[in-house]
Amino acid sequence: MKKILLLGSGELGKEFVISAQRKGQYIIACDSYPDAPAMQLADECEVFDMLNGSELDRIVEKHKPDIIVPEIEAIRTERLYNYEKDGILVVPSARAVNYTMNRKAIRDLAAKQLGLKTAKYLYATTLEELKEAAFKIGFPCIVKPLMSSSGKGQSLVTSADEVEKAWEYGCSGSRGDIKELIVEEFIHFDTEITLLTVTQKDGPTLFCPPIGHIQKGGDYRESFQPVLIDPEHLKEAQDMAEKVTTALTGAGIWGVEFFLSHKNGVYFSELSPRPHDTGMVTLAGTQNLNEFELHLRAMLGLPIPCIKLERVGVSAVVLSTIASEEQPRYKGVEKVCAEEDTYLRLFGKPYTRINRRMGVVLCYAPLGSDMDVLRDKAKRIAAEIEVY
Repeated sequence: MKKILLLGSGELGKEFVISAQRKGQYIIACDSYPDAPAMQLADECEVFDMLNGSELDRIVEKHKPDIIVPEIEAIRTERLYNYEKDGILVVPSARAVNYTMNRKAIRDLAAKQLGLKTAKYLYATTLEELKEAAFKIGFPCIVKPLMSSSGKGQSLVTSADEVEKAWEYGCSGSRGDIKELIVEEFIHFDTEITLLTVTQKDGPTLFCPPIGHIQKGGDYRESFQPVLIDPEHLKEAQDMAEKVTTALTGAGIWGVEFFLSHKNGVYFSELSPRPHDTGMVTLAGTQNLNEFELHLRAMLGLPIPCIKLERVGVSAVVLSTIASEEQPRYKGVEKVCAEEDTYLRLFGKPYTRINRRMGVVLCYAPLGSDMDVLRDKAKRIAAEIEVY
């Protein structure tokens, strides 16, 4: 048994805890607020500001974990190097977490050091710099904080009149203490995919069947697996994913995002060194092993005989239309239960805000089924759930 310190206890952390406890592991779930989803299942929990380095040191010293698993961006990540030197396994590695928690570091690694094809980009630390960068990149362009999650602070800027609003929104959506934005060329893509990539301690890099997804405001709304893409494009994406994960080092699952254009090929977009929100579709049994089980096996050095597609599946998120500090309740659960080949996963978040992701509907069907029909089904069912 390993003692695992989980830094971040949202819905992805909750599913990871389920997988870990089924393999006999001991989990201390941490977050900045009490009763976070993963805390409801963990062996112990801690509530503290993970951007406070002294507090993070205190918690690590208190629990003396064997493994630290970061699940969110708002962490004093440079401290992870010290823990790693002290013999604690950081998943996938301190280097990986530090690079990928910051869009500047990972983009420069991918584009400048590894030569991966990305959208053109510039950085801005002031409104004037943002205006200048936007004109150089051209309109439309995408403006994002260097550190954020779930699309917070991201906006599409179509003209100079929208730059100031994008600056204010980007700064307000930034996590941590980094107040710098990235301005990206808008890529006219045909498909946006997540390629779940598994790096192992002893073994080859493995790839899950590609996942298509739809975002709104930079946040995922639905995902579907598999997405059909050109075999040459898939190979190009796999090569890029293997190159960047090898450079970052460590064992675990990575959510590597790409834009695919029939005209211009494959563009590297972003990378998460942990289970990915779009990968929740694997909870529909699309693969023999879901992404959380793969993450756990990789970090523990357990065998992964293969990753194989077993059926098609889709996910559609359940969003809150209210903001309340009260424990949320749900209507429409019986309608979901009346549907065949469908799961509902409510995350157990203790409060709501407008457009907060509160759950996910998962639908599955045999291989070869019509994906568009299945996607429409999942979205229709998710709309039946009312948060109140």
